Amino acid sequence: MSGSSDVLLSLSGVWKKFGGLTVTSDVSFDVPRGARMALIGPNGAGKTTIFNLISGFYEPTAGKIELEGRSILDYPSRKRIGLGIARSFQNIRLMPHLSVVENVMLGQQVHANSVLDMLKPLSLFGRSRWRAEAEALLEEMGLDTYPGEVVATLPYGVRKKIEVVRALAARPKLLLLDEPAAGLNGAETQSLTEFLKGISRSGVTLLVVEHDMGLVRELCDTAVVLNFGKKIYEGSTAHVQEDPLVLEAYLGPNHAKAAKSGASHVA
Repeated sequence: MSGSSDVLLSLSGVWKKFGGLTVTSDVSFDVPRGARMALIGPNGAGKTTIFNLISGFYEPTAGKIELEGRSILDYPSRKRIGLGIARSFQNIRLMPHLSVVENVMLGQQVHANSVLDMLKPLSLFGRSRWRAEAEALLEEMGLDTYPGEVVATLPYGVRKKIEVVRALAARPKLLLLDEPAAGLNGAETQSLTEFLKGISRSGVTLLVVEHDMGLVRELCDTAVVLNFGKKIYEGSTAHVQEDPLVLEAYLGPNHAKAAKSGASHVA
């Protein structure tokens, strides 16, 4: 674990076992404040497990996870949101029958001080400070065209952005994005990439699990690569596809040597 004030999140020697199955093995890396970092690897590499450990859905078998130099392991998932960790999921988890602004208001519930406050996103109390803040956030993120629209009626790419905005309603320091481009076409992916760059410029640190290497290279400066639960690479996204261990993880040993000398596509 780094003691630098520039480190927002730190994982040190993190293991996760389910019975006799080891899912992550001695994983360590730091996420600098303000970074746009990718967490990538083949299917089954342990990426989502790491997200689940950071966000509190799982407890590590061993190791430390710290936010701003303080252990978060004693905090349950909801409390970690309050500390400044928010997350979007690969599969959209919006409430499809609610409007866009109501979905964003649900993201504010982490700051609720009472049961009455938690009911306000259900629109039982008319216009409120919560709604005004949600509408302002949608306007800031360029989605103010849709506040009253029912989520189920909107294009998939727009719903992806709304889920990110709902996570931002919790006012996070760190945003975990789990395959944000899954299911998007090329134009939607490019639009989302620019959208996420804007979020980064607002001061939010991004940690992104993603298979689309075009998005990874354009959005993220650094990457951590996992394979079979172990870290095999940490460094620039510009050079990740040239690393022999990364090539072997994605392509297998028989193809990695050939790929080193020619064009390769790590997905």
